[in-house]
Amino acid sequence: MQHPFIVGSKIYLRGLEEQDLTGNYYQWFNDSEVCRYNSHGIYPNNIHKMKSYLEGIYTDNTLLVLAIITKENNTHIGNISLQNIDWFHRNAEYAIILGEKTHWGKGYAKEASLLILNHGFNTMNLHRIYCGTADNNLGMQKLATYMKMTKEGIRRQAMYKNGAYRDMLEYGVLKTEFLI
Repeated sequence: MQHPFIVGSKIYLRGLEEQDLTGNYYQWFNDSEVCRYNSHGIYPNNIHKMKSYLEGIYTDNTLLVLAIITKENNTHIGNISLQNIDWFHRNAEYAIILGEKTHWGKGYAKEASLLILNHGFNTMNLHRIYCGTADNNLGMQKLATYMKMTKEGIRRQAMYKNGAYRDMLEYGVLKTEFLI
């Protein structure tokens, strides 16, 4: 394992490193299939944008971005984050991207999600973690339910993607609900 921060059974989470920029990482955001349900893929991504992003994440105390790494071969397959951290209200937004499509459907997103929510609630002392997803993103809706998130509302036609406006479904989980 290379610089593990949080260790699971099949994966570990670690901080993003400059070496990650030499792999497929920055191309994930140019892949229409990877970006099908998120806000990426509108402008082309490149190595210069990624270097700037990488430099910024380590000085922003409202953002925790971790690389998802397979234990089997130390491959960077995605990122997971708690962002828009509100230290006064103890809330954070959850986000995930699994960029290596060969690793889809193998339980990595579930494991990484439980690891970061557990870290958010138990280590960072957050009270509520939430996320939003497009109404046609069934995979993320299942993942939110798996994380014990409750559907809290709908932002009507809040996202324009693939030529259509989509409703955004809002999910959230409280510390007391997650830890039962």
